[in-house]
Amino acid sequence: MKTERPVYLSLTRFAWPIAALSSITHRITGVLLFVAPAYLLSLLGTAVASPAGFDDAARIMNAPLAKLAMIAVLAVLAFHIFAGFKHLVMDFHHWDSLEAGQRSSISVFVLTLVATVLAGVWIW
Repeated sequence: MKTERPVYLSLTRFAWPIAALSSITHRITGVLLFVAPAYLLSLLGTAVASPAGFDDAARIMNAPLAKLAMIAVLAVLAFHIFAGFKHLVMDFHHWDSLEAGQRSSISVFVLTLVATVLAGVWIW
């Protein structure tokens, strides 16, 4: 018996494919990259304002929370670059099969993890 009642679809119950997660995350990182320069430019403005401002910026960057924020910005940038490269290659009709899309999406996440760990070692 079919009814005209609306159907509730819980987005948390879906098993999202890895390629969909990669695509959604690429869009989210694009938005974050629009916001992140405000933090970085304010820190740069503080650093170049005066010698005392440079000392303040250095003190801020030595704080663990600021280091984590910088690692997060670099992780977002790395993911967006790797996923952008994947999308660019797909625009030329390479890696556009289902299997290749899954492998390339996994590669984007793995490369981002490696780049984030390397950035964390470099910053910390």
